[in-house]
Amino acid sequence: MIGNDVIDLALAQKESNWRRKGYLDKIFTSNEQNFIFSSENQTIMVWTLWSRKEAVYKIIRQQNGLRGFYPLKIENCDFENGIVCFEDDVFYAKTSIIGECIHTIASQNHLHNQIIEISSSVQLFKKNEIPYILENGKKVCISKSYHGRYEKVIRTI
Repeated sequence: MIGNDVIDLALAQKESNWRRKGYLDKIFTSNEQNFIFSSENQTIMVWTLWSRKEAVYKIIRQQNGLRGFYPLKIENCDFENGIVCFEDDVFYAKTSIIGECIHTIASQNHLHNQIIEISSSVQLFKKNEIPYILENGKKVCISKSYHGRYEKVIRTI
């Protein structure tokens, strides 16, 4: 299973004031907050950590359909190695930052070299709100994310 998340930093800056009182407490653990405050660029770190949580959330939704808002249960356990934890599960996240776009791809295995971006114009289908495409008559799970000026659709090869 794979998940991805994209963040338009310009839009995030307009829409979200992460410095307001209580904001970080709602979405980041104390360890994550310590990491943010010790970071050279706190804004980039906030949105990188959030992007990783969102990408993992999309995998969790595919696996067990668990919906809701539970960002404190999804924790960036090892930032340098891209390890994100949820309950007893471990996920691997890889984040790239190009200009004002943060893009994270997450998987439960080290599949990053087997994940490709596909055209956002491909016909998507959904079952139980989980997106997929049809390829040679077979269902292929994908992950789609969009925010502001950016949209990313990924799949495994």
